[in-house]
Amino acid sequence: MLRAGVLALTCLAGAALAADEAVPIGEDPALEARVLDLSHKLRCLVCQNQSVAESNAPLALDMRSQVREQLAAGKSEQEVVDFLVARFGDFVVFKPPFRASTLLLWLGPGVLLVVGLGGLAWRLRRRMAEAPPAPLDEAERARARALLAEPPATHSPEEPRS
Repeated sequence: MLRAGVLALTCLAGAALAADEAVPIGEDPALEARVLDLSHKLRCLVCQNQSVAESNAPLALDMRSQVREQLAAGKSEQEVVDFLVARFGDFVVFKPPFRASTLLLWLGPGVLLVVGLGGLAWRLRRRMAEAPPAPLDEAERARARALLAEPPATHSPEEPRS
């Protein structure tokens, strides 16, 4: 039973690794090249980390056919992208435009980096400003010497350690 499950998982993993980009299905190779090129610039809304060209999700297939239809109808690539952005939002393109609604997306990583480095510098500066610990007085030194000179306690294996 276990061997059959391992064999099935191995076969499924091999099939998943063999899956690649979408295969062009149209008759016009120039159109299919444009569709594939534009599909690489669009994000699959189901997979989110794959382009529409790489995904086999049903929505990605629909988006590719929509791109194919619009390019075949004579629309420019920018018009097709504008249509998809209007329908799905800026998230559908891998390189969203720089505007007020995407300001955090573009500037957020830099702001987080500056805040993180500032916090690190503040903490290091605070640590450096702290006074060093006071030196030991004579009584504390004598106690430390006694503790260091004291032989370690030995325990037999039967006795529990405290």
